[in-house]
Amino acid sequence: MEANFDQGNAVPKGTASEVFTTFLKLGLTSFGGPIAHLGYFRDEIVVRRKWLDEKGYGDLVALCQFLPGPASSQVGFALGLMRGGPLGALAAWAAFTLPSAIILIIFAKAATALDNPLGQGLLHGLKLVAVAVVAQAVWGMAKSLTPDKPRIIIALLAVVAVIFAGIFGQLAAIVVGGFVGLVLCRADAQRTGELIAFGVPKSVGIVCLLAFLGLLFALPLLAGALSDRGVDVFDAFYRSGSLVFGGGHVVLPLLSSEVVGPGWVSDSSFLAGYGLAQAVPGPLFTFAAYLGAVMSTPLNGILGAAICLVAIFLPGFLLLVGALPFWGSVSRLPLAQAAMRGANAAVVGVLGAALYHPVWTSAVLTQIDFLLAITGFLLLVIWRASPWIVVVSLAAAAAGLKVCGLA
Repeated sequence: MEANFDQGNAVPKGTASEVFTTFLKLGLTSFGGPIAHLGYFRDEIVVRRKWLDEKGYGDLVALCQFLPGPASSQVGFALGLMRGGPLGALAAWAAFTLPSAIILIIFAKAATALDNPLGQGLLHGLKLVAVAVVAQAVWGMAKSLTPDKPRIIIALLAVVAVIFAGIFGQLAAIVVGGFVGLVLCRADAQRTGELIAFGVPKSVGIVCLLAFLGLLFALPLLAGALSDRGVDVFDAFYRSGSLVFGGGHVVLPLLSSEVVGPGWVSDSSFLAGYGLAQAVPGPLFTFAAYLGAVMSTPLNGILGAAICLVAIFLPGFLLLVGALPFWGSVSRLPLAQAAMRGANAAVVGVLGAALYHPVWTSAVLTQIDFLLAITGFLLLVIWRASPWIVVVSLAAAAAGLKVCGLA
């Protein structure tokens, strides 16, 4: 079947309830990060259920990897839109997201019960998991996104920008990386086929793109004018979700600056939750639900989790729907591809800077911590162990050492 785009009103081929049950299964069983999620989606949607063919799925994955945002969740959202219309898109997102979000919220609410040697050891072990996981992400992304000297230079400049300018350096590094990529990262355009029918008219796409930009620029102004904590939190998480290029782990330094910097969440709680997020199925962006639940501000608990969860996913979905009617032509532009190469190289540097601070400096305090972190990294990179195995192993080891008085 030819993957032919149709901007008219495509008729959904299934129901929202069918989409929900399909993605609930995926939300309960999809471990291993966004690349693994795309493999699970392919097995369930393309091979088993045959909702679309390999060509159409490949084109959709290419679009979602090109855009900022959580790629696997964007693919799921688009598949739900194709199968069940707008309600199907919402059903796919909710079913894939809620299982891990609920687990992380429960952990956030139970954190006070861990104020003892065993609990402190478990939390420290989760912080060491974050070291191993982020190091693995930097390693893998560097190999694929900085394969040549120009992109290595962009990544190193991004590290310098983050070190000297914090959150502003992170934003500047990504933007400047895109512009530098226009000059240094040009190559033969990779031709991409057009998408299958999603029933998104160009007018709707334009409205979504304008909504994305409007919120991105209006929310900081509203936050400054209203002095409302709810607007502050929504703005922080919306901005973080808008700037995630190259993989879900890039949200770590962005969120750290937004919630740890103002004192909403402590370094220790932040890294412990990030470590636990590696052990649950579903998208890494559900870490936002944990942060919303654990915030030391009046806006926390279930309401805080819901606001943060919606805010961090919303920009990626607005961009996706906005791009669907135009992707076939834009994706072929050599300048667009060059800019994305530069931006992706910059995020390697942004994440590399975050690996040192706050991840390494907050977790690796002793030689034993160093040994455990290196062990976790080797388990992930060399032995290809599942993330949940690393989480359980490091948390148990750190807890045991703490109880025995060795750490």
